[in-house]
Amino acid sequence: MKALNSGGDLLKSSSTFIKISVFIFISLAFFYLGKRWSDGSQQLIFFNSHQSPQTPSVSLSPNFNYTFNLSSLVNQSVSSQIQTLPSIPPLSNPQANSDEQLLAPPVLPPPPVVQRMGVVDENGVMTDDFEIGEFDPDSFEKWNETEEAVEEVGARVSVKKFRLCRESMREYIPCLDNVEAIKRLNSTEKGEKFERHCPEKGHGLNCLVPPPKGYRPPIPWPRSRDEVWFSNVPHTRLVEDKGGQNWITVDKDKFKFPGGGTQFIHGAKQYLDQIEKMVPEIAFGRHTRVVLDVGCGVASFGAYLLSRNVLTMSIAPKDVHENQIQFALERGVPAMVAAFATRRLLYPSQAFDLVHCSRCRINWTRDDGILLLEINRMLRAGGYFAWAAQPVYKHEVLLEEQWEEMVNLTNRLCWNLVKKEGYIAIWQKPFNNSCYKNREAGTQPPLCEPKDDPDNVWYVGLKACLTRLPEDGYGANVTTWPARLQNPPDRLQSIQIDSYISRKELFKAESKYWNEIIESYVRALHWKKYKLRNVLDMRAGFGGFAAALIENKLDCWVLNVVPVSGPNTLPVIYDRGLLGVIHDWCEPFDTYPRTYDLLHAAGLFSIERRRCNISSIMLEMDRILRPGGRVYIRDSIAVMDELQEIGKVMGWHVSLRDTSEGPHASYRILTCDKRLLRS
Repeated sequence: MKALNSGGDLLKSSSTFIKISVFIFISLAFFYLGKRWSDGSQQLIFFNSHQSPQTPSVSLSPNFNYTFNLSSLVNQSVSSQIQTLPSIPPLSNPQANSDEQLLAPPVLPPPPVVQRMGVVDENGVMTDDFEIGEFDPDSFEKWNETEEAVEEVGARVSVKKFRLCRESMREYIPCLDNVEAIKRLNSTEKGEKFERHCPEKGHGLNCLVPPPKGYRPPIPWPRSRDEVWFSNVPHTRLVEDKGGQNWITVDKDKFKFPGGGTQFIHGAKQYLDQIEKMVPEIAFGRHTRVVLDVGCGVASFGAYLLSRNVLTMSIAPKDVHENQIQFALERGVPAMVAAFATRRLLYPSQAFDLVHCSRCRINWTRDDGILLLEINRMLRAGGYFAWAAQPVYKHEVLLEEQWEEMVNLTNRLCWNLVKKEGYIAIWQKPFNNSCYKNREAGTQPPLCEPKDDPDNVWYVGLKACLTRLPEDGYGANVTTWPARLQNPPDRLQSIQIDSYISRKELFKAESKYWNEIIESYVRALHWKKYKLRNVLDMRAGFGGFAAALIENKLDCWVLNVVPVSGPNTLPVIYDRGLLGVIHDWCEPFDTYPRTYDLLHAAGLFSIERRRCNISSIMLEMDRILRPGGRVYIRDSIAVMDELQEIGKVMGWHVSLRDTSEGPHASYRILTCDKRLLRS
């Protein structure tokens, strides 16, 4: 009996051994075949039936790198696959269990709980009480990116050193000083010579614009409002032409600005008081926050409005009164070279709360009022137009005829003459389209076609038609200052962007993102010690960078540039009470050399390098940056090597820093200082 039992045990052991051997052999065979035949496009899948039928497991060949829906695979093919395998009973051998564990896939953790970030609550009701969450700079800085970067990280770039331009180019504005292009114009009677005529490709700026001899660091604000160094803007034509009108005087080594103007020789302060007294609803610094001053002279009107929390865009052409805008910018006042001629100005519809013209030498009634129609396009619904000129107050036949023409035109535009006092007349634009629709049939000018986009301004001609106001009231119902700086405006909804989250959420997240960054700059990089006054944000988004500078009480102003290569967010910037302009960075900018103390570019080069020459953009930055000025470039690692090399050969002192995300982030910050003396 004992021998029989021993024989049975032996047979049992032999059977177990054979089963184990067969299992191992089959496993090794399939493993070898899977590795041998898997080429990246065909993968072998190994099914294991030694667990419960409800939870079959799968083992994959080593080069398998795709994701499968396990339930779908099992339902469709497990039965047919298992039929081809030998029937192997469950094993109790510990070694077999160990092999089985090796073949089984790892247990995946449960998916993370998704946080609700939208503006709809759990009942499907719209709500303003939502989580902003963390702002992802990649999602915002790559709005217009459609392909991956192609340069290798760390690749060295060789850039040839730039020479200094000739001395005669020290005030050079490439698109406004293109003499050859101006000579070829068919006509100049409407001011065409004052518009943009950029150099042809390959003939742009290829040198470093030098400062004038004796250039000195600018006098800091607020002293610069009243005096600047003569050597920085060494031109006396304005003193000769306007000395008797209290604009500007020369005092030893300085220009001084008494604060007067052609129509306000007793000073800008008294003039502003008179306007506010005439129409109290203008309420500078509360209801009126953003102003356009046409034909600004040396911009004393805008300079004195700054103390009343009003930002004024002062514009004038580069004409016989040379360097008006350069004087304004040297003083630390917002200004741009621009002209009313044949094209739309580079500002959006309903941008300005008030437009001002004091003896700006513009014939507003010419060509059926096409120039005043451009003012109407840019003027906010309910906004004001203030005109101080001889036809308002002088009783001469010719001037009285001009006044009658102006009254007739403004009536057809549905403007209301609110007040006429002394030498100032003030009109108000309607709040909606009702007056336009009630005009007599055939009244000129007609309404613009509904398909006309009043915010499309880049090289767009003037249109002799009345710009319609949005039926939903967008643009008219902005809040008062300072609340409007952080309130998401209604026109957010009209911006053409691809956004998978709420526009209001994106707006608030951008503001929070830049506020935290500027706080860190102020704390760690001592920005309040810098003499920042004129700042240019080269890719402004919703204006969050400029808003953060205001929130952190940095005494400067920002010109927000919205590139044509991305979404047109400029209407939102103006609704916030900020200044901005449309521009294509493949072309030069309309300002004098040595204009800005700080240039800021976030995510600009990684996008524009597909369209523009990076060296050309950097040379343009050098042209408009003051000696002693700074550049902050926040962009992807892929462009940093080239930017560093270009900065070095231009004579900048460059330094590469990590972002707050740490050394492994895909973005870096390149800080650059432009030295007064170049090596």
